[in-house]
Amino acid sequence: MTVALQCLQQAGLPRFQLSRVVACLALAGASEPTHLAAAQAAEHPFGKVVITTDAHAACIGAHGERDGGIVVVGTGSVGWAVLKGQAYRVGGWGLPFSDEGSGAWLGGEALRRVLWARDGRTTWTALLRELFADFNNDPHAIVRFSQCATPRDWAAFAPRIFAFEGHGDAAAAELMQAAARHVEALALRLVAIGADRIALVGGCAPFIKGRLSQETTSHLVEPIGDALQGALHIARSAVRPQAQVA
Repeated sequence: MTVALQCLQQAGLPRFQLSRVVACLALAGASEPTHLAAAQAAEHPFGKVVITTDAHAACIGAHGERDGGIVVVGTGSVGWAVLKGQAYRVGGWGLPFSDEGSGAWLGGEALRRVLWARDGRTTWTALLRELFADFNNDPHAIVRFSQCATPRDWAAFAPRIFAFEGHGDAAAAELMQAAARHVEALALRLVAIGADRIALVGGCAPFIKGRLSQETTSHLVEPIGDALQGALHIARSAVRPQAQVA
C-alpha cells in the first residue's frame, strides 16, 4: 500500500484513484493454495488485483511476450516456464524437502558437513572450522539453531561458501558442484518440457553459472527484465486469462 500511494503521489493523483488501479501482486507464497486463497480473500483498495507468484512475474519479466523459462537461485530455488500461456513449475517446494542448490540449501549442507567433520566422517577445511566457530564449536548449538532457523537464516552462510570456494576450499568447492548439479536438473527439466530459452536469476545465480555444463549453458539467455517489469506486464494484460500451473 505504501508503494502504491507513493506512486500516486508522484503522478499527482489523489488517493481515491486507487479504485481505478489494476494491481499485480507477485507474492512468494502465492504458489501454495492456502496462501493464495488468503491473499485473494484479503481486502484491498484497488479496482482489480491479479495475484501471482514472484517466480511467474520473474519469468514474464525475463522473456516478455516470448515463451521461456527461468531458474531462480536465491534464498530458495525454483524452475518456472511459461509456454503458450501455460505455466509450469519444477521444484521450489521449500526446505527441508526442496529448494536444492539455493542459498538456504547451501547453508544447511555446509552445517551438515561441519557435524560430519566433528564426528570424523569428513575432513576439516577452513570453511568448516570457521562455521563451527560461529557456534562456539558446540554441535548442540547447531542443532538448536536448526530447530528455529528460517530459510534466510540458512542462506546467510552462502556468501562465505562463495568466498571460500574462491580460495580453493575443498568443502566449498564440493558444495558448489552439488548446487550446480541441482540447478542443472531444474533447467534441463524445463528444457524437456519445451522451454528452449532459460534465464538464470537470483542472488546465487552468478556463482553457480560458471559451473554449469555446456548442455545447460547452450539454453541460457540473459533476462530482458526483472520481476517488477513482469508484474507490470501482467497488470497491463489483466484483461486476459492468467496462465494455469501444470
